[in-house]
Amino acid sequence: MSLARVQYLAISLDGFGTGEGLSRDEPFGHAGDRLHEWMFETRWWHSVVGKPGGTGGVDDAFLQLFSPGIGAEIMGARKFGPPGWHEDPEWKGWWGPNPPFHTPVYVLTHHPRAPIEMEGGTTFHFIDASPAEALETARKAANGQDVRIGGGPTMVREFVAAGLVDHMHVVIVPILLGRGVRLWDRLEGVEKDYAIETVSSPSGVTHVTFTRRGL
Repeated sequence: MSLARVQYLAISLDGFGTGEGLSRDEPFGHAGDRLHEWMFETRWWHSVVGKPGGTGGVDDAFLQLFSPGIGAEIMGARKFGPPGWHEDPEWKGWWGPNPPFHTPVYVLTHHPRAPIEMEGGTTFHFIDASPAEALETARKAANGQDVRIGGGPTMVREFVAAGLVDHMHVVIVPILLGRGVRLWDRLEGVEKDYAIETVSSPSGVTHVTFTRRGL
């Protein structure tokens, strides 16, 4: 069965998955890189940016699960670009000519545009759809493989609230952001639907996995 999966969504101790003040220069607003510093020394990250070496361990083990079994991704408009990106016909995302997805990617937006085909097998499709409609579309494109629910936190929260997420990996980073976009708002009691496991890492983060009961 094709699963809907959230992978390594990093949040602060106070539950924020991104900071305030997103811009072209600051994709995570005032949070900067602080939510993701734990990954920068891993082998997986080094391979993404074309560097040799890197560390193993639990952080790297989780990150190595990024691509296997994923056939499509759904992401929110603010993961694809800063506010107002839809007014710039040249904007093609944060990731350069060869984004790391290598699958069809469905961007949820109220401003659809023609698809953008990138290097490495990534094609961005821009759709105005409900979570259920977007997941149905992405599953058809995934051809039996899983669909990554790619974030940001607002979109993940909507998919969880709709009961559409089968497996979720959240990384709790020991910082306080104080402002931004929170993941858990209006999701009271959602833990009842999942088997939850936690793993602590020497980097200081805690990996929390949610697996839908009955899978």
